[in-house]
Amino acid sequence: MHPAHADAGPPPQGTRPRLLVLRALGLGDLLAGVPALRALRRAHPGYEIVLAGPAELAPVAAATGAVDRVLPASAPGRAVPRRLDWTGPPPDVAVDLHGNGPPSHRLLMDLRPGRLLAFAHPGTPEVAGPPWYAEEHERDRWCRLLTAYGIPADPADLRLPRPDGPSPAPGAVVLHPGAGAPSRQWPVERYAAVARELRGRGRRVVVTGGADEGDLVARLAALAGLPDTDALAGGLPYARLAALVADAHAVVSGDTGVAHLAVALGTPSVTLFGPVPPSRWGPPPDPRHRALWHPGPDGDPHGRASDPALLRITADEVLDALHTLDAPSEARTVPRPPLDV
Repeated sequence: MHPAHADAGPPPQGTRPRLLVLRALGLGDLLAGVPALRALRRAHPGYEIVLAGPAELAPVAAATGAVDRVLPASAPGRAVPRRLDWTGPPPDVAVDLHGNGPPSHRLLMDLRPGRLLAFAHPGTPEVAGPPWYAEEHERDRWCRLLTAYGIPADPADLRLPRPDGPSPAPGAVVLHPGAGAPSRQWPVERYAAVARELRGRGRRVVVTGGADEGDLVARLAALAGLPDTDALAGGLPYARLAALVADAHAVVSGDTGVAHLAVALGTPSVTLFGPVPPSRWGPPPDPRHRALWHPGPDGDPHGRASDPALLRITADEVLDALHTLDAPSEARTVPRPPLDV
């Protein structure tokens, strides 16, 4: 299979049938959709599979082994794009992995695909798909959609290969304080407390952040006393970020793309949940991954203030979770001494 790349023009005509997948969302969303993408690849081996999503995710799409090219598409706030720059004949198959409609349904229906695979919605009664369950885990959701259309899909089929190239900080604990919304950002002071404790034990700590999170990364680095070389701001290119995560001792973050990348690469992780529970976005059952969550009512995943459930997670709990990841499996119930901060 050819590596996925951002679409630069119309595809060659008269070649393979084409299957269009709409998932114009972020890194974590794409990684949660990997099992469904691979199921589509297996079910349509002779098709060109085109992913409508952000152009910057083309390297990630290539790493899945399930996507031939990316058709750039995105909109602010996880919204459905207004249009798709599709060229040539209609797609033979279109698959809505973006949402439950009707805007995403209509966007794909406007292309007049030969077949549309999507969840049912009262606003688009012509789509005879399975029902949408709001509390369903994201990986399970899209696999169930395909299974309903006769395409077997395994939610556990989510691992990515280790990227080529060296890690900028092999063996470090990676802290990623940012998230797509303030409601999913754990306080930077608590990340700093975790970093200081880990460094006191001789563990290297590095901080990562997105392209617009330079101030957040710099603040955490300053509070934790990290050297400039361990503050990796500016949004690392996928290959470098994946190498960093793949060779990390562990990754600590909120419910965001880096957490899903750690799961995909098999790196131990501690993920801090709130306002959305891990039952909907958490890692699969695996001793390498710990999901921290204080049960309570769901909050707003796009809210402007840290969610109360997230704020109930303490630095000690994060350190305890890291301690259990470090311990042999038979000793993982042994508590870590409390942090004095």
